[in-house]
Amino acid sequence: MSIEDQGSLFDSDPEVAKILADELNRQRTTLQLIASENFTSPAVMAATASVLTNKYAEGYPGRRYYGGNVFADAVEDLARERVKQLFGAEHANVQPHAGASANLAVFLGVAQAGDTILAMRLDQGGHLTHGSPVSITGKTYRFVSYGVTPAKEDGSGERIDLDLVRDLALRERPRIIVAGTTAYTRIIDPVPFREIADEVGALFMFDAAHPAGLIAGGEHPNPVGVADIVTFTTHKTLRGPRGGAILCNQEFAKAIDAAVFPGLQGGPLEHVIAAKAVAFAEAMRPSFKDYASRVVTNAAALADALASEGFRLVAGGTENHQIIVDLRTFDADLTGKAAQDALDRAGITCNRNQIPDDPRSPFVTSGLRLGTPAETTANMGVVEMATIGSLIGRVLRDHENERVLSAVREEVRVLCSTFDPYPDAIVS
Repeated sequence: MSIEDQGSLFDSDPEVAKILADELNRQRTTLQLIASENFTSPAVMAATASVLTNKYAEGYPGRRYYGGNVFADAVEDLARERVKQLFGAEHANVQPHAGASANLAVFLGVAQAGDTILAMRLDQGGHLTHGSPVSITGKTYRFVSYGVTPAKEDGSGERIDLDLVRDLALRERPRIIVAGTTAYTRIIDPVPFREIADEVGALFMFDAAHPAGLIAGGEHPNPVGVADIVTFTTHKTLRGPRGGAILCNQEFAKAIDAAVFPGLQGGPLEHVIAAKAVAFAEAMRPSFKDYASRVVTNAAALADALASEGFRLVAGGTENHQIIVDLRTFDADLTGKAAQDALDRAGITCNRNQIPDDPRSPFVTSGLRLGTPAETTANMGVVEMATIGSLIGRVLRDHENERVLSAVREEVRVLCSTFDPYPDAIVS
């Protein structure tokens, strides 16, 4: 059968087409409050679905192992130049398939197995690749972990404990000090980490997976030029396709590139790299700065609404795109898992999350993580954030009452109908 004979996706594979149509409907009719998700532009999706998916391009522009890469080279060069301009970097690698593989490539490129790396604990807001024992990073390198300061009633606690970072660095003399989190609601200043790294002769890596778009939009300090190496994902606040990237000083370029390929990955996903190039260009537009500002404003508004509903907010609130809710003072028996499930049934999508020193396991948790990137893309504002906070309170005060969940689900559907991220989209 020729390609032409296969017709549309519905004609070729109606089962997959129906799943995609159902997912499109889910995204359009429910609230997307997962802090690591966003709605990409139609241009990003078009590039992701382009003919570059057909091309093998192992290697780097001008140094490929296959022929026919003139246009793959062109799009990858374009992506590299755009991201260097966007963040002010000396060197860029846009091939990592994910943030996790970008982080692992850095460790592979500039450290040896068994080297000591100082990073944030997972249950304090860090990432699996920051040395969790279930990750290959934790199995390959010797991680020492820092965390946050104790909680305080006035909300001034639960910040990164820089005194602890320095004490551990002086004692352990790590090869790399890592800054960056997945569940942390305050600004991370890269300068103190740089000073500590210099004091102990360590390399400084900043994992900007979450704030990358806020950095591009001027809402978070730029670690490029302060850190030796910066990793990030392209699909969270940066609003691009799913993937990762690495920025570094020129002295580390050769080692980083060799670690990505051939060290960890084979053929790069040039169709995704094309979509990254589109997203980088979008992030350089003045409208993206406005978007990043609105993400932060909306997060603060949602945090205020949740606080007024009686929820305790980790670190007393937010300065970025996410909010961490401690459920224990709201309802001592309500777990993050139960809250996530109830909200999901009510059309509000978020994720359970451990809070600092959480007595519950990461599969159960005592908290929730909420974020505003996606619904800000859908043009929701502070008024809608206040409404969402109220809806969350209603659900979690009566989370076993299916009538309440059903009523909220209908209100969510009506709200989302005014803020459809893809009003013209169809699965054909």
